[in-house]
Amino acid sequence: MSQFKFSRRRFVVGSFAALGASAVLPLLAACQPQAVEKMVEVEKEGTRVVEMPMELRGDVKIDGSSTVFPISEAVAEEFMKIHKDVRVTVGVSGTGGGFKKFCLGEIDISDASRRVKDKERDSCAEKDIQFIELPVAFDGLSVTVNPENDFVEHLTVEELSEIWKPESEIHNWKDVRSGFPDLALKLYGPGTDSGTFDYFTDEINGEEGASRPDYTASEDDNVLVKGIAGDKGSLGYFGYAYYIENTDKLKLVAIDGGDGPVLPTPETINNGKYAPLSRPIFIYVSISSLINKPQVLEFVKFYLTEGPALVPEVGYIQLPDEDYAEIWEKVGAAIK
Repeated sequence: MSQFKFSRRRFVVGSFAALGASAVLPLLAACQPQAVEKMVEVEKEGTRVVEMPMELRGDVKIDGSSTVFPISEAVAEEFMKIHKDVRVTVGVSGTGGGFKKFCLGEIDISDASRRVKDKERDSCAEKDIQFIELPVAFDGLSVTVNPENDFVEHLTVEELSEIWKPESEIHNWKDVRSGFPDLALKLYGPGTDSGTFDYFTDEINGEEGASRPDYTASEDDNVLVKGIAGDKGSLGYFGYAYYIENTDKLKLVAIDGGDGPVLPTPETINNGKYAPLSRPIFIYVSISSLINKPQVLEFVKFYLTEGPALVPEVGYIQLPDEDYAEIWEKVGAAIK
């Protein structure tokens, strides 16, 4: 792993072992009195270690994807419990909206539910914004209907395309499949600034951004959840975490990509069986912020070391442990 400074000072208690923490802590306190409360003694590979966090202050500004938002929000809350003088703000303006702010230098980290586009990369380059792409979890776009819908158990990719393609004239469930009832179809989905919108339209309609315009759109997935929950004829899509948070309000629809209907689950999303709607999700971090704002570097470190445990808690799927270690090495190489 590349060597660079972390904002954490570590003192190995080796020859001081006989003294015990009661003797060692006062000695360390003399060096940095203000950190006494935060000193902890831990066991690491058989060696007793006293860790004394460096005092961090300032802000960490994050914006972008509503899909990645639950992870970043959870990580921010846990981080601020430890670093009480750091303020982490997490906004939701969609992946595209996040990149616009990021490439203007307004934020340190951009949450993204898709990879950066060439035009966004060029926009950042124009402002001399260099960045690093860090995958943080897997997601499976979830297609949902109202719980009172008792006739839809699965849809094929072809049926989804017929519903969502730009020239679609399907406005009633009876036109989706023979045997479906005469019930008005009301659609809900992410807005055009959303990475989820980009990904869904590319995978389902064959072209990024290709979608019928007559649907209820929002960058806030909670708005979509509320709409679907209140309309019996509804159909919508968003990140898996928003279904997990609202299982009592939504009914999940299995998707048939050619090998039979598959529901998104942690297993099917991770192993790729929930195709074509499984995807990695990312954070993009300003290299300037990593170098010039110690709190951002420490936050990213926390995101990649403590954050993975929070990923399943908010409804997403962890990457393999070794992937997070390799990603952290990537951060080190970027700021050498």
